[in-house]
Amino acid sequence: MIGTLYGIGVGPGDPELLTVKAFRRLKEAHVIAYPKKANGSKSYAQQIVDAYFSPKEKQMLGLVFPMTKDENVLREKWNETVETVWTYLREGKHVAFVTEGDPLLYSTWIHFMRTMQMKYPDVSIEIVPGISSINGAAARLQLPLADGDETVAIVPARDDYDAMKKVIETHDCVIFLKVAKVMSLLLAILREMNITNKAAVVTKVTSHEEVIWNIEQLEQVSLPYLTLMVVRK
Repeated sequence: MIGTLYGIGVGPGDPELLTVKAFRRLKEAHVIAYPKKANGSKSYAQQIVDAYFSPKEKQMLGLVFPMTKDENVLREKWNETVETVWTYLREGKHVAFVTEGDPLLYSTWIHFMRTMQMKYPDVSIEIVPGISSINGAAARLQLPLADGDETVAIVPARDDYDAMKKVIETHDCVIFLKVAKVMSLLLAILREMNITNKAAVVTKVTSHEEVIWNIEQLEQVSLPYLTLMVVRK
């Protein structure tokens, strides 16, 4: 019997936002796999799961996914990590691959799942949705994302002034992800549109490291990677 592969969203940071089903599947799994950037580094998803499970009771498997856009390097790593997980699945062990937020929203799980399906199509896969940082930010800010016929956009922020401005102009609410590297550009757009007071920026939302930033001080701040901006007109 081949083990089952679970793709589990563990939420935006607060361990209490783990769903009941996610917790049950994690208990049933023989191995908990988590993505990390480099050998020895601590995974954000792993930190969430650490609140409930320890290496003494579960086999914890760190899978290295480098932060690079080099397709050859990435392809090699996808194949390597899939082969690593397959060694457990073929022994009949269930493996839970955890990811912060939701597994199917800008997640490492997406590429991992596709590679697994391509190489080992007989593996049974189950996905457990999770609360995303977007939902977490809305709750922490007490900010409705949409009401009635309003439209919402989820956009990875990039260094394109006109494109980022157009997104704000054409939607009632925009959630910009990965804003750290383009914060100056986004602030310039907000000032030009005179809507600085309509934006909020949050880092590691709902976690014990959460920061809700003063928008006027962001020009001088080096922001962490897990930072998003909500603009609601």
